[in-house]
Amino acid sequence: MAIADIDVLITFAEVDNETAKKSEQGWVTQFKKFLELMLFQVLGTKPVIVIKSEFDTATAPAMDNASVLVAVLTKDFIQSGRCLDLVETFYKNTSSTAINRVFKVLKSPLTLQEQPPRLRDSIGYDMYQLDVETGQMKEYSDFFSQEAEKQYWMKMVDLAYDIHEALITLKEGEGKGSSIKNIYKRKTIYLAETGHDLSVQRNIIKRELQRHGFIVLPNHSLPARVEELEREVRKDLEDCSLSIHLVGSAYGEIPEGADRSVVDIQNKIASEVAVAKRQGKDDFSRLIWIAQNLKNASDRQKAFIETIRRDTEAQEGAEILQNPLEDFKNIMREELMESQERTNAESTGSKSIYLVHDRVDHTEVEPIRDVLEKSGFKVLMPAFEGELLDVRKRHIDNLRNFDGAIIFKGKVNDQWVRMKILDLLKAPGFGRNKPIQGKALVGTGNIDSYKNQNITLISSDSSRSMENLKSFLQEFKA
Repeated sequence: MAIADIDVLITFAEVDNETAKKSEQGWVTQFKKFLELMLFQVLGTKPVIVIKSEFDTATAPAMDNASVLVAVLTKDFIQSGRCLDLVETFYKNTSSTAINRVFKVLKSPLTLQEQPPRLRDSIGYDMYQLDVETGQMKEYSDFFSQEAEKQYWMKMVDLAYDIHEALITLKEGEGKGSSIKNIYKRKTIYLAETGHDLSVQRNIIKRELQRHGFIVLPNHSLPARVEELEREVRKDLEDCSLSIHLVGSAYGEIPEGADRSVVDIQNKIASEVAVAKRQGKDDFSRLIWIAQNLKNASDRQKAFIETIRRDTEAQEGAEILQNPLEDFKNIMREELMESQERTNAESTGSKSIYLVHDRVDHTEVEPIRDVLEKSGFKVLMPAFEGELLDVRKRHIDNLRNFDGAIIFKGKVNDQWVRMKILDLLKAPGFGRNKPIQGKALVGTGNIDSYKNQNITLISSDSSRSMENLKSFLQEFKA
């Protein structure tokens, strides 16, 4: 495809740009001005935006000179055969490209069934104002009011970034390169749909990811029926190397034919994809953020969250966090930045063992550390000093890089041990690109309860504890 003359073509029903006074600007004219301003900020260059009503013949009849089409949806638009023909013509002339190039802006509320079939799967941007008390729709008379700031401009930002994404992808396809600095080499991320209570937070994260050059999926509305939805979600997840799930108080919508919510379904499929990708030695990790304030959560949502926390299968390849959103975003940035820097090369020829222990047992593990080092192993140790994020970063780095692990149970309780065993299980989700070659639990007291955890048990109460440890290390080396 040749470079288009027009970056964005806005099509609309003529009545939707009419005004009471000739001196005033119409709704579509205002919309075009604001979108132009927003896209200039995102792209760094002034975009070419043209508006085309149903009766306008200024642009090419074939509509093959535009990169992106924005349809301003209203009942008048839907009733206009010319408007629908314009959309159909654009689809026909852009069907060779796989990326989304059509966006629908809702100037007034429309149900999915009221919308043209061609546009039902496109993500919608609601640009109207709803009166909270009466539920009545009204157009914005003041685009800079507090209400407009919350709805109109938030959606305008979303639309600008999504159009920016399409334009950049088109330019890359043309081999013309991009003026946007791409730090992360166009990594594809699945940002799961959320309950209504976290839609704003999801949009904030989506914009941040796009700002850094990531491709964010899903890039279309999810189907209403569960069979199609599951198929689409799985297809998108298989194209990604990371999925991000935000879980709040709302359980989320339940699609037709399903008994669980969209949020729940996405998490389940991501878990299955994680297992499949790990078996195929493909890189795939998951970040699950749970809101701290869950007092308004329903019993069903609480049960879902409890499953995420406790169910090993649901946690497959996942890192689960329940902290302030800003902290989560910092962790997300860290995960994404470091995933680009990881390589398969080892820094040394020796194997490494992560000696997992708590601060209270730091002195007691020294003899074990001494044996490991004398046996020629590189010993990875947890951090206990510094900021919480720094301590956690060391733990995650160690989980990514170790060849084998030894958990030491001294003064700590069984819950601590179970959490560390679970961390080892989740290690592939943190970006490991090699198998775990050996795991052992060295502990005092009764450690037989961990027999079914696929881990070598070495009792430190036994007089043969060091011999047993050395035997484990010999097998590990072999």
